Amino acid sequence: MRPLTEQDIRASFINCSKGEAKRLAVPRDLAERPWEDLDFLGWRDPGAPDRSYLVTGRDGRLVGVAMRFQAAQRGFLHRSMCSLCLTTHPRGGVSLMTARKAGAAGREGNSVGAYMCTDLACSLYVRGKKLPETGARFEESLTLQEQIDRSVGHLAAFLDKVSA
Repeated sequence: MRPLTEQDIRASFINCSKGEAKRLAVPRDLAERPWEDLDFLGWRDPGAPDRSYLVTGRDGRLVGVAMRFQAAQRGFLHRSMCSLCLTTHPRGGVSLMTARKAGAAGREGNSVGAYMCTDLACSLYVRGKKLPETGARFEESLTLQEQIDRSVGHLAAFLDKVSA
């Protein structure tokens, strides 16, 4: 992914108003992000613990999605799997992220959801740059590029549902 500016990020959102996009918290560490290892930029809002955001390149333009989630309150031994990168996490490492649909459907209250890594670091988990709390991922027979392509495909399917 190419490095993004705050202006790029704010202009990319498809499921919130321009005013909402102007007010949302953008990461302050954009210059330090590992852009070459990211398929999308994802972050949680430090001022609103139930909000997160995702921005990615799609069809030659940036697409941003505002999402909400409820902190998982699972038992100590409970594990969940991210639907994007297929990384498993214990105790709330995966959350149901819901996004208001774009356009009229979203204004009517329609939304879609997907189970994602709560920290939105899917790209780093797939590449082995970040380890889940358990210290490992399942070993797969797919190549790294095939795993990346699968993760990007799952993200594209989610974005299709948001923009439909």
